[in-house]
Amino acid sequence: MRTRVKDYIEVSDYTSLDRLITTLTAIRESLPETAEPELKMRGDDVFGRRLSITYWRELTAAEQEADAKYHALVAADAEIAALAAQLDDVPFEQAPKARRKAA
Repeated sequence: MRTRVKDYIEVSDYTSLDRLITTLTAIRESLPETAEPELKMRGDDVFGRRLSITYWRELTAAEQEADAKYHALVAADAEIAALAAQLDDVPFEQAPKARRKAA
């Protein structure tokens, strides 16, 4: 089961370079050391551009609970697939089809 997830922060409302630097510094200081943050510029000329910061964070308790349920379903699906593969290996001969009588 995974313990970290990639999350993101978007910085779209900035007016000056000093304010942007202050915002980015505050974000960097709030992230844990294992976050591995990356900065990208996204968007286009029509809808506008924004800075997007992606980083790794630990799962919350609710996310871990949901993830555990999902992995239980995946394990059950894998077990069903394994049983289906075993059944595919069983020799099978199809009985000849009965002929229909013309009315």
